[in-house]
Amino acid sequence: MADSPRYFLTTAIDYPNRRPHIGTALEKLGADVQARYRRMEGYEVFMLMGNDENTVKVSNRAAELGLDAKVYCDDMARQFTEVWRALDISFDDFIQTSEPRHHAACRQFIQKVYDNGYIYKGSYEGWYCEGCEAFKTDTEVQEAGGVCPDHKVPPVRRSEPCYFFALSKFQEKLLQFYNENPDFIQPETRRNEVLHFVQSGLRDTNITRRGEAWGIRVPFDEDFTIYVWFDALLSYITGVGYGSDEARFKKWWPADLHVIGKDITRFHCALWPAMCFAAGIEPPRRVFGHGFVYIKNDETGDAQKISKSLGNVVDPMELVTKFSAEAFRYYFLRECPFPGDGEFSWKRFEELYNADLANNLGNTYSRVVKLVTQHYDGRLEGTAGLEPGVIYTEVDTETTAKQVQSHIEACQFNQGLQRIWLQILNPTNKYLDDTAPWKLVKTDKAAAKRVLYDVAEQLRVTCILLKP
Repeated sequence: MADSPRYFLTTAIDYPNRRPHIGTALEKLGADVQARYRRMEGYEVFMLMGNDENTVKVSNRAAELGLDAKVYCDDMARQFTEVWRALDISFDDFIQTSEPRHHAACRQFIQKVYDNGYIYKGSYEGWYCEGCEAFKTDTEVQEAGGVCPDHKVPPVRRSEPCYFFALSKFQEKLLQFYNENPDFIQPETRRNEVLHFVQSGLRDTNITRRGEAWGIRVPFDEDFTIYVWFDALLSYITGVGYGSDEARFKKWWPADLHVIGKDITRFHCALWPAMCFAAGIEPPRRVFGHGFVYIKNDETGDAQKISKSLGNVVDPMELVTKFSAEAFRYYFLRECPFPGDGEFSWKRFEELYNADLANNLGNTYSRVVKLVTQHYDGRLEGTAGLEPGVIYTEVDTETTAKQVQSHIEACQFNQGLQRIWLQILNPTNKYLDDTAPWKLVKTDKAAAKRVLYDVAEQLRVTCILLKP
């Protein structure tokens, strides 16, 4: 018997300096849909998530709370996984970059790249953003009006000795890779951005910090630690056995899909494959950069980026507790076009919850189950193998199912959900109202049974399509 096809996907790992919010959760939902869908298709799936812990932000936050950094990280990992499990995210492993398995493998990787001649010592002077924990180019700072384009605060001029990764050596190889793998960067808008970035010329990049107590030591110079974003990317391979379990690594790598935010596509689509080339391993097969969630003010109609300073951060657990994990998943996958940006509004959440889940899907299901239970002892005997009834001329479930599959594979989750409601549930609900089996059962029980069977079949197909 042939082995099942394999599918390995990851989400970006998160800074645990604060609990996750709804914007963080959107990414996990999208990746989880892919994981669930592939399992339904018969794949052996491995979904990896994790926390990005070797950061100054994290060590500073731990110090503020009077905690050892590792103790703090372990507690935050518990809090993060608690949220992900509450949202029914089906991850298979959760890697912490403070774990020994990650540290050892990172040291092995950077040593390999150094031995291959792609790391050298020098010094770097530039604009450093504490929020990003990275240097910004003069152009980036100038175009943003003298501030970090991401955090909107003035960067600090800093000069320090460091080790560089020779990214510039991979410009042509990257462009060739993009040309040979046109689906590597998705959606198309992200691909165009990365192509422009690489074609504009790549500079060697600083990959170390000096004198930091928290982090992973550089094996060939213990005075330095590895920059957080460099070791964070390595979590994708350390989480599947790189440096510790060669058979496991060979089984799962390269990753079939990285699901990440659109703001880190350059790291994942230029730096990361170049790092893989430098170490002699295959790059991932596909990177999808999703959009952001903005908070909509129901009174003014304005939408703002999620920000603690603006006081608009929404904890996923607040919505799960008030509604349900299913309602949470439905809203964000339905209202946030995964390739683009979406909005969260309490008013809109309640509207969709009532209209789509309660009144449409829930009401249809409730009416059918109640009638079948009351009048047919919970079983529609003799309906197996029946030819499609009248409703099937109005609802083409086979075509809709194929369309939904295509939308899922393209990470167009909102379009898939819209098709399920527009092409199956809405006409099915109308058919139920038009035939009124609650009246028909009083005069023609056999005809009512047929109506209920037809509607139940649509609900069965709907549930299968909604399962991911």
